[in-house]
Amino acid sequence: QLQLVESGGGLVQPGGSLRLSCAGSGFTLDDYAIGWFRQAPGKEREGVLCISSSGGSTAYADSVKGRFTISRDNAKNTVYLQMNSLKPEDTAVYYCAAEPESIPDITIVQALCAVGDFGSWGQGTQVTVSS
Repeated sequence: QLQLVESGGGLVQPGGSLRLSCAGSGFTLDDYAIGWFRQAPGKEREGVLCISSSGGSTAYADSVKGRFTISRDNAKNTVYLQMNSLKPEDTAVYYCAAEPESIPDITIVQALCAVGDFGSWGQGTQVTVSS
């Protein structure tokens, strides 16, 4: 059974850093585009960063450009979201999601990231940025 498990969330002060992990269980992430999304209380879910199976990345949320990066380690079957210079407005539940990708194409991943059209989702991990 395909499962995604997020970890690494927690409470951090403004300006701090966290690294979230998304581990695949029951399948290998090699052939999947992976997206990180977040949802704050009372707000719609938004795409944060997405990465194609080949490793090309796209930053969908302008608010995270220059602060967040996405990477993947296929040997560990894990995708990471490195979050630096965190702000209180980054507080949200963060989800990772996976979508099979027959041919790596960053333009398709960008489109998927924009609408959240990924087939498999993790349970989410809470990130709270507060002093």
